[in-house]
Formats: sequence, structure tokens, C-alpha cells
Amino acid sequence: MSGTEVRIMAYQTSALVSMSIVVHPLVLLSVTDHASRMSIGPRKRVVGVLLGQDDGKTVNVANSFAVPFDEDERDSRTWFLDHDYIESMMEMFKKVNARERMVGWYHTGPKLRSSDLEINELMKRFVPRPVMVIVDPRQQDVGIPTDAYVAVDEIKSDGTAVQKTFMHVPTSIEAEEAEEVGVEHLIRDIRDTTAIGSLSTRIAAQLQSLRGLHSRLVEIRDYLAAVVRGELPVNHEIMYELQNVFNYLPDLDRPEIVRSFRVANNDRLLVVYLSSLIRSVIALHALVDNRLEIAREENDAAEARTKKEDPPRGGDAEKARAP
Repeated sequence: MSGTEVRIMAYQTSALVSMSIVVHPLVLLSVTDHASRMSIGPRKRVVGVLLGQDDGKTVNVANSFAVPFDEDERDSRTWFLDHDYIESMMEMFKKVNARERMVGWYHTGPKLRSSDLEINELMKRFVPRPVMVIVDPRQQDVGIPTDAYVAVDEIKSDGTAVQKTFMHVPTSIEAEEAEEVGVEHLIRDIRDTTAIGSLSTRIAAQLQSLRGLHSRLVEIRDYLAAVVRGELPVNHEIMYELQNVFNYLPDLDRPEIVRSFRVANNDRLLVVYLSSLIRSVIALHALVDNRLEIAREENDAAEARTKKEDPPRGGDAEKARAP
């Protein structure tokens, strides 16, 4: 392999490092609907085409459509993808919205498979640099349910040959104003606000966030342990990001930091204590008012019974009968 080819591949790889994928909520809803309609099993997956814009650094995935796809669950090398269907659908999409062009393809994974490189080569018939996005509709953990990859040429360790492999690209979920309104209405229809209070909803959201944080910390721990054991190579970009995370952590050994945390915690506990005290006083006041009201009603009822049982007699009776 010549030095020029190596430099070209290094330049392409460095360009892909700064690349990012933006996925819109409409794509996630479409993929989830596609998977639910096909009733996919644990090993079954669905495949589709991604539409949007690609400016070289950012790929904006704004739309998608499903593609007839089938594969042998026992042999991943045996698969079928209707590329004629893709051509006909692309012609129709051009008539509806010419700005949305094919930028890649998706499948519901949830992991990479051996046939993905072959499918990606087929997609190059329609777009020179297809982006593959794995969308997991069954994800239970907190986080983005998408993983994006781009096929790159990797030089073997001996430098004699080049092989195709996937490089991970960071993804994010972004929505336009119209999409935000639609998603809010969808969530409002799904969520039963009468059965779940605001406090319980916030607590459930915090617990879910803590579970997601715990899973990410476990993933980081496993990665660092694999690097120490020599099972994975050292990725300096990941190490720099981890160092930035550690730099943001407070130094709990410094007395002023410990004192600041203690003061902030005491302030929160004081608010909780005052709220409980005020609530108890209000409840006691309501109890006293209730007892006084009950005693007043009982006295009025007793006086009414006394007047009814002891009517006026003698002159008083005559006075009472006088006009």
C-alpha cells in the first residue's frame, strides 16, 4: 500500500471523527411503528432507509421509510433486501420533498451483525457515504436509543491489506418546533396524569435517571478494566473526556467544600423541618376548630330538645296563646 493511500485514509478517518448524527423524533416513532407492525422477535430485525441532509460534518436525519427485508436467523450471511423498492420510493419522495435525500439506513439490531457491511455496500448504490443507525425499540435503560456508524477502511496490523469496518459516530436527538408540539401531545395522551401525582412522577423520573447514571458508570468501569487487562486498546479521546468529567467533580477533601455542602444540606433540611412544623400546626388548628364546631352543634341540639320537652305553663302559657 502506497503512502498516498495511507494519508488519504487517515484524512477520511479524521474527518469522520468530527462528524455527528442528528436524529429527529419522527424517525424514532416511524421505526418503532415499523417494528411493532412486523411483530419482531428477539432475533428478528427490520430495515429501512433514512432521509435528510448531509453537509459533510452533520447528518440531519429527518425522515425514514421501511424497506422489505428478510434474513435467515440461523445464517446471517443469507439475507434479502428489495433495492428496486428503494428506487421507486426515492422517486416518490423527490416529488414530495426534494430537500430530503437518502443519507443512510437503519435497522433495529440491537447490535451490529456480520451482514451489516454487505448491506452497507448495497446502500452505496444510492448514496456514496451511507450512515447506519441502529434504533433499539425495546430499550429499557435511560439514554438515547440510537447508535450510528460509518464504514471506513482499516489497515491491518501488518500493513498489507485493507479491510472494511464500522466506526462509531456520536448521535443526538433534536426536534423542530412543530415536532416538539406533536411529541408533547403524544406524551399527554399516553400519560395518565389523574393516577400519578406530580411528586411521585418527579421521584420516578429521578430514580430512572439514577439507574441510567449507574449503568453508564458500570460501562465506564468495565471499559477501563478491559484497557488495563490489555483486551482493548487505549483510546485517548475517551481518556480526555473521562479526565474532563473527573475535573468537574468537587474536591471533598477541602474543608471549605465540605462546609459548603454541609451548609447547603442544613438549609434544605431546615426548609423540610419548617414545612413539617407548619403542616402540623395547621392540622392541629383544624382539629381544634372541628372539635369546637362539633361541641357548638351538640349544645344547640341539647337546648332544642330541652325547649321541646319542657313547654311553658300557667300564665306563661296564656301569654304564649295571646295574640
